[in-house]
Amino acid sequence: MTIAFTFPGQGSQTVGMGKELADAFPEARRVFEEVDEALGEKLSTLIFEGPEETLTLTANAQPALMAVSLAAMRALESRGFSLKDKVAYVAGHSLGEYSALAAAGFVSIADAARLLRIRGNAMQAAVPPGEGAMAAIIGLEQPEVDAACTEAAHGEVCQIANDNGGGQLVISGSKAAVERAAALCTAKGAKRALMLQVSAPFHSALMAPAGDAMRDALAGVQRHAPVVPVVSNVSVEPANDPDMIAARLVEQVTGRVRWRETVEWFGANGVTTLYEIGAGKVLSGLARRINRDIAVSSVGTPADVDAALAALG
Repeated sequence: MTIAFTFPGQGSQTVGMGKELADAFPEARRVFEEVDEALGEKLSTLIFEGPEETLTLTANAQPALMAVSLAAMRALESRGFSLKDKVAYVAGHSLGEYSALAAAGFVSIADAARLLRIRGNAMQAAVPPGEGAMAAIIGLEQPEVDAACTEAAHGEVCQIANDNGGGQLVISGSKAAVERAAALCTAKGAKRALMLQVSAPFHSALMAPAGDAMRDALAGVQRHAPVVPVVSNVSVEPANDPDMIAARLVEQVTGRVRWRETVEWFGANGVTTLYEIGAGKVLSGLARRINRDIAVSSVGTPADVDAALAALG
């Protein structure tokens, strides 16, 4: 059995996530305390009690999801689990890549929380409200969606932001261009082209100012080689070199999240089992649609921790 751990991205957040872990494991509770200390506020109260509309704000959701993922990791480790000994690769979806890197020791939990707060604020500030947009395209292949983005751009930004697999792609860019591309995708036979309720055009060239902010922020934190290779969103290649990882995290802000290719890479490189570490089961569902030969499980509750430990040995 060859195992990879994956870490969820924005959209998996729910009020109350991680509370059972914090109640059951002192080590998990300490993660939330570390994040609160790093940010100088009680983010844990927002995570556990809401309100949902505040938790969903990008600057809050990103460190919150990382905290839940790392709480699950610490719960596993408190029972003797070793990432280095049991897991071949880690990867995360967008902000989840920071969770994966913190789990693998690239940065501390406190630094990951601060980086994600900077990232969330910078992504939010990069484009004035109302000027950008994102749309989910269901049931159309990547080349056709790429062509629609090119045709619809008219000199504006329009590109694929997420290739999530299972026939689900997300496009991002200038509002008018994304609307034109969504209409073109419908005309090309997409089952659905749905404008998303998001606060900014993430993973598009319009996020370049946020990329610059992350370059500066990453230069200011202590970084270490991860204990297991991290498969990058933008390159779909495993990396251990701290400088290369940091460069890819900067690219990730404006680049495509190549999740379908990541799961395909896992399958092609012998991974037989994927665990989704943290809130929700979004990545587990995507993996099932991308490669049915890979077994998937999620670890977000104390019962999940027990089941994973029994399976992992």
